Amino acid sequence: MRRRPTEYRRPARRRLIGWIWFLLGIFLLAGLVLFVVHHFHQVQSQPSVREKTPVTEQVHHENNLNLTQELLSSNSYARQLSDQMTLAKAYIVISKEHGNLKLAWELSSQIRNCQRLLSQAAIKGEPITQEESDPVITSLAQLIYKAQDLHYDISTTIVTLKSHTNALEECAKAAIAQTAEFGHIASESMPKGLHCLGIRLTEEWYGNPEIKRRVEEQRNSPRLVDNNLYHFCVFSDNVLATAVVVNSTVSNADHPQQLVFHIVTDRVNYPAMAAWFVLNDFKGCTVEVRSIEEFSWLNASYSPVVKRISDPKTKEYYFSSGLDQGGQSKFHNPKHISLLNHLRFYIPQIVPNLEKVIFLDDDVVVQKDLTPLFSVELHGNVIGAVETCLEAYHRYYKYLNFSHPIISSKFDPQSCGWAFGVNVFDLIAWKKNDVTARYHYWEEQNAEQTLWRTGTLPVGLVSFYGLVEPLDRRWHVLGLGFDMEIDDRLIESAAVVHYSGSMKPWLKLAITRYKSQWERYLNFAHQYVRECVMR
Repeated sequence: MRRRPTEYRRPARRRLIGWIWFLLGIFLLAGLVLFVVHHFHQVQSQPSVREKTPVTEQVHHENNLNLTQELLSSNSYARQLSDQMTLAKAYIVISKEHGNLKLAWELSSQIRNCQRLLSQAAIKGEPITQEESDPVITSLAQLIYKAQDLHYDISTTIVTLKSHTNALEECAKAAIAQTAEFGHIASESMPKGLHCLGIRLTEEWYGNPEIKRRVEEQRNSPRLVDNNLYHFCVFSDNVLATAVVVNSTVSNADHPQQLVFHIVTDRVNYPAMAAWFVLNDFKGCTVEVRSIEEFSWLNASYSPVVKRISDPKTKEYYFSSGLDQGGQSKFHNPKHISLLNHLRFYIPQIVPNLEKVIFLDDDVVVQKDLTPLFSVELHGNVIGAVETCLEAYHRYYKYLNFSHPIISSKFDPQSCGWAFGVNVFDLIAWKKNDVTARYHYWEEQNAEQTLWRTGTLPVGLVSFYGLVEPLDRRWHVLGLGFDMEIDDRLIESAAVVHYSGSMKPWLKLAITRYKSQWERYLNFAHQYVRECVMR
């Protein structure tokens, strides 16, 4: 192939490549110059920084060292000012105790001067000079001598403060005892709303013959003795509280029409209690209301409790004025000797045809379906109960007098206590172990109250000893009547919450935080509740 002629070649391309290489060389040279200049400036600036830093640190170190030495040195003016301030502060307290407010004000003024001098010394980093400290030290010394001339010595002050402390402690003890007494009286009293509700329902009972007819029909219902249904026992003289127990139980039941309630009250509250449960519907469940006076077998010849109630000494003990009992009114609560409170030990006699029941106190609120509790295996035991060893209720030695030989010989003081309020009873096992006879035996042994003070729990602990099946604690959460710090998650997970304690939810002294759980099951749509309870 022939080469092109010379005039047809392209020399411009070679010239362009040459220019590119020339520009790259210039850029590299400029970058090298900039690097050298930057490195030179950095080397020049580093020594000055290194020289200044130790000086600054030395200055701060010297300032701190001088101030510390000033305060620790026994010859420094800062130490003298500090010592005089401490003494002056003591005399301020003493002078106020003696009512000398002028001297206290003068001492406080000089203390502020001392504090100002020390602050200025700390800021400047220089020791306090004699010219600065002399006026303040002299003034403080004069005031301290003046206080000493007024006999504000330490021994006198100690005696005075000790007497005041003792007086305040006595006042505090008296106030605590008085608060406990008044709180106890308030917890025993009937609120005006409950009294009003009882009267309105009693009027309805006597004015409406239809109510009595329906009550008689319910008493003849075959459902009352049907062991295929779920039976509950509630013993109470509080209409509103019992209504909440029943309403909360049926509201959370999967099949409320299968529930049967056996309610026992006293003669005074029977008309109101019977009228309430006839006039209101509880989702198809059956409610039987009976009066304790109907149980002719419950007499002084059979029951030690009935015999004790008729004793004049017992009446004086439980029904005398609470303020004359030396702060022990909680042991004199008539509720402890109430027959309604002791009916739990006679359940097989009250419902003789039933095999298993659940007992509920009137100060509980049911939050979950309780029918699975009937299926809990009791392993031959009589009662299923939540143990309280982990709670503040503790063990047997907290309830019983183990210095008495009959107690110490039969029971272990470390045995775990348990709680009434939500209990499942196997009535077949009850009759087999004759628990009611055991209860009678222990009540007779404690006729002089030497084995335990009072109440139904101690006698329950000894009567059911060795016959208790522990339940999961989520079935029964206690303490809503006295403990203000129960975990919300524990309350939400509980099948039943128990307002054990004196702050019942129907009282004004109830714990506000827990009151909504109880009020949720009040029938505010009822006319009598609106007129009596809500006003």
